[in-house]
Amino acid sequence: MQVSSAYAIGLKEQIDIVYLWVDGSDPVWQAKRHVAYKAWIQDNPNELAVFGNVAGRYRDNGELLFNLRALEKFFPDHGHIYLVTDGQVPKWLQPSDRITLVDHASLMAPTAGAVFDSGNIESYLHLIPGLSERFLYLNDDVFFGKTVDIDWWFGDRLKVFTEHMTVPNFSHFQPNETALVNASILSKNWLSQRYPNYRHDARVYSHAPRPMIKSAMFELEVIASELFERVRSTAFRSWQCPAIVPDLVPRWMVLQGYAEQIILNPMHISTGEPGAHKQFDKLLGEFGELPFFCLNDTCDEAQLDDPRLQRVSRTLSSLLPEPSSFELMDVTNELA
Repeated sequence: MQVSSAYAIGLKEQIDIVYLWVDGSDPVWQAKRHVAYKAWIQDNPNELAVFGNVAGRYRDNGELLFNLRALEKFFPDHGHIYLVTDGQVPKWLQPSDRITLVDHASLMAPTAGAVFDSGNIESYLHLIPGLSERFLYLNDDVFFGKTVDIDWWFGDRLKVFTEHMTVPNFSHFQPNETALVNASILSKNWLSQRYPNYRHDARVYSHAPRPMIKSAMFELEVIASELFERVRSTAFRSWQCPAIVPDLVPRWMVLQGYAEQIILNPMHISTGEPGAHKQFDKLLGEFGELPFFCLNDTCDEAQLDDPRLQRVSRTLSSLLPEPSSFELMDVTNELA
């Protein structure tokens, strides 16, 4: 790939880590979400994406706590951690000069209001002050599962991962399809229009750690400004306005030579599925050999004492029992 001066300088930096996090049990936040959704759905009837506002989208099953344990275990040489939240702070978090809390309001325009769509929020990540040129963006339900080789993740070109299975290759957004399928449609239409030689691969990108290049994100924001503006207009996930970071960004980076695409069948557990217990057993047996794995909360409106949710906490506690340096021990002991 053609190396920018910013990227060349960034090769000497540590790799920063960025997480999005929300505490869906916070009553203040719940009230704000309720008011915002009532107003949004009135102005945007029939626009809510499939599973776009279920409790599972915002539920905190303790993933971030264990994610930081995995990070410290498998990637101890990571750079600074940025935790992007809606003014919330995990009650177990030990204050540290190695982690910065980034409020949504500090990244977004003052007119943005309350936002509950991760696709909107993540479109601002490259604007985080002080963020390294090369960084890894993780949802808190995506965990490293073995020692991180940063030369493998970035190298001459950074790694992006698609699933084996292809998805329906529609021409227009579909109200009853998943957010990932609609994101693929957006990518196909925009890239085909802008780059005549583009050939679309109808596979969606895996739930994975996302290696990112900050200067490339600024470059894309200039040439796809209308897409950034559009996704930043959402308050809740809309099927008519798909996210751009999960699909368009990696496809464009591959096209530009910033990234190479790998077809991978990662460990992805939909925790609400009937056969999930078999996958959890497999995870317990293969932990330490997996580049990464995802525990996707598909229990939707389940109560906190649901056995499926308890299995998540029980498994993570078994895999990652050692506290990280980011935990307040007294609080962590209470949570155990």
